[in-house]
Amino acid sequence: MNGLSLFANVGIAETYLEEVGLNIKVANELLKERADFYLHLYPNCHMVNGDITMPEVYDEIIKQSKKNDVQFIMATPPCQGMSLAGSKNPNDPRNYLIIYAINIIKELKPKFVLLENVTQQLNTQIVYDGNIILIPDYIKNELSNDYEINSEHIMDTKYYGVPQQRKRAIFLLARKDLGIRWELPPKNSHIVTLKEAIGDLPSLDPYIREPEYRKFFPDFEKKKENGLKLSKWHYARPHVWRNVECMLHTPTGQSARKNEFYFPKKADGTMNGGAPRTYMRMDWDKPAPTITIYNHTISSFQNVHPGRYNPETGLYSDPRVLTVFELMRVMSLPDNWDIPNWASESLVRTVIGEGIPPLAVKKIVEQLNLGK
Repeated sequence: MNGLSLFANVGIAETYLEEVGLNIKVANELLKERADFYLHLYPNCHMVNGDITMPEVYDEIIKQSKKNDVQFIMATPPCQGMSLAGSKNPNDPRNYLIIYAINIIKELKPKFVLLENVTQQLNTQIVYDGNIILIPDYIKNELSNDYEINSEHIMDTKYYGVPQQRKRAIFLLARKDLGIRWELPPKNSHIVTLKEAIGDLPSLDPYIREPEYRKFFPDFEKKKENGLKLSKWHYARPHVWRNVECMLHTPTGQSARKNEFYFPKKADGTMNGGAPRTYMRMDWDKPAPTITIYNHTISSFQNVHPGRYNPETGLYSDPRVLTVFELMRVMSLPDNWDIPNWASESLVRTVIGEGIPPLAVKKIVEQLNLGK
């Protein structure tokens, strides 16, 4: 079956879809850098690069979708206006992009639709036809005459083989003439932990921004070399010493805010402000917490590698955020995910933070048996 991907990012969600009989033939992405990344991964897809709210872009999406007999639509409208990690502004114009997706669905009338977003979408209001309406009610009002809609809308990817706790709002629509009700797949009994996902990867020391503190990691170059032998994306980000020092003394699964002395300090020696889960290590025996676009910084929500205790020094290893390669693992991306050579680390980290784990998407779609 041929598909259309709206608000496509770089195509993370599409990673395994060909394995389950879905070929994304048309995609739309606003940002050129991401559209180019997408085409690098999927050179046979027709990418419509531009703003979906512009008539010429909208019309090109419709034209190409009809030309390619699109019968599946996947859409992830930007969530910054409703995300807990974003602005949570109910009047954010990005909240209204769902309307363009719904209009395309109504025009193309595909067999199946997958709408995905942050869970806050379920409580986000928009103004439509002069009335204030919740986005889920808007979706149902516009599409329920023609589509069966799934009953359970919250999915946590940790229950679907993904070593990451990531809750998403999922709407699955099957055209009524097909006689199919498309629901979320059954949950796995086994939850994949960080130890299973990245426990085999070589330890890395961070690159300290201040030269005078680099002596604390005499094995930095050797460890870096070992990491790069595995993948060019398994290298540690630079960090400032004050944050690294805190994390050296912070146990697995704990925040440096609980340390008696080595806690995040202001210039006057008092603790930095912030939430309890900042400056926090992940837990080996749990899946990763939700990966956000702020995955590059120690001071954000539970971003730090779990680390390992060294009884000789009394310190914990890997006082750093996850590498891009480790992030790929916890997003259920393949180790050989084909990142273009020109892509910056910043871009890759951002698109991973905004993506949905592709293994979860695969498990949703494979229920339709499109390849049979």
